[in-house]
Amino acid sequence: MKKLFLLLGLALSVNASDWPVYRGPNHDGISTETGWTTAWPKGGPAKLWKAKVGIGFSSMVVSDGRVFTMGNAKNQDSVVAFDAVSGKKLWSHTYAAELGPLYYEGGPGATPTVEGDAVYTISKWGDVFCLGAADGKVRWKRQLRDQEGAKVVDWGFGGAPMPYGDLLLLNAGGAGMALEKASGKTVWKSKGDPGYSTPYPIDWDGRRLFMFSSGDDYSAVDPKNGNAAWSIEWVTRYGVNGADPIVADGLVFLSSGYGKGSGLHRVVKGVAEERWRSRKFRTQFNPAVKFGDRLFGFDGDTAARAYVKCVDWKSGDILWEDESLGFGSITAADGKLILLGNKGDLVVAKPSDKGLETIARAKVLGGKCWTVPVLANGLIYCRNAAGDLVCLDVRGKK
Repeated sequence: MKKLFLLLGLALSVNASDWPVYRGPNHDGISTETGWTTAWPKGGPAKLWKAKVGIGFSSMVVSDGRVFTMGNAKNQDSVVAFDAVSGKKLWSHTYAAELGPLYYEGGPGATPTVEGDAVYTISKWGDVFCLGAADGKVRWKRQLRDQEGAKVVDWGFGGAPMPYGDLLLLNAGGAGMALEKASGKTVWKSKGDPGYSTPYPIDWDGRRLFMFSSGDDYSAVDPKNGNAAWSIEWVTRYGVNGADPIVADGLVFLSSGYGKGSGLHRVVKGVAEERWRSRKFRTQFNPAVKFGDRLFGFDGDTAARAYVKCVDWKSGDILWEDESLGFGSITAADGKLILLGNKGDLVVAKPSDKGLETIARAKVLGGKCWTVPVLANGLIYCRNAAGDLVCLDVRGKK
């Protein structure tokens, strides 16, 4: 059997506790950071600073003492950089971009990516920028819709840019696209409609591949030439394949909303064999996290009832569910789950088989909170759809 397992991170030059790319350096939503505290006062962790960043659902990335995110105001997108500790606004790059509020608030959905001294971003309309991380100056820009004929699907481009060697990989087209990282020049592109997930690195039979979602499948693609080694059919209503896959133990886990559900697959000689499938766990766009043989994540569609659930990796059985947070997002660090509920409740919990075993809980934001929080260097960053960004101090005592 060909071995299929998660690559333990790209060669990103970052501090140990930095978070320079969506889902973190290991692309699994789990930080290696330790020493942060869950002994919160009654009102929750101290709020070091807050800022307005514009409407949107872009998450945050942290690198070299800076935090970056995106938002939209008055039909203009902005990429914004702050000092990670003080909240001082360091720079902002703004350009014309329609809000695009199709059944939701609108604004950018993709998260920036930092590599070295550069920040890479993509708007929902296909505006791709390489910016200086220190000053926000434009090094190059591309417009995928106008310059490459790339299809802009209903909710726009949603996957974060992914650096790999000399390339910048984008979830554009039915099986991805690659630009020269230094210039933005197109290296290869695919035809068709993209999904909304971020290019996801795997190591398969000694080859480095990246998984891209379309509206109909997830494909494992050679980043050098765009050729697909294999694909798994995964048809979701409205083409919303938005959650990144999880690859471990020689198996591929896929999940999506709109009633689709989840499935675990084994890939043999380029052919996917289904181990199990269930409609009882549907991660619409915030992926689950995996601890051992357990998956923890939010099940449910954004407009319906939603639950935090614990799922057996091997069987797909639901071990428990909890409705107290509604729809939300999840990350993890130091053997603990970090969850942000739809109405701004931040929860730290044990990854238990016995239910949502809460360690700490605090109301940290109002409004709609669908964006995954980020823990980096003892600080937790949370935002809502309206663009309220808050930095919470959970640094342990030295």
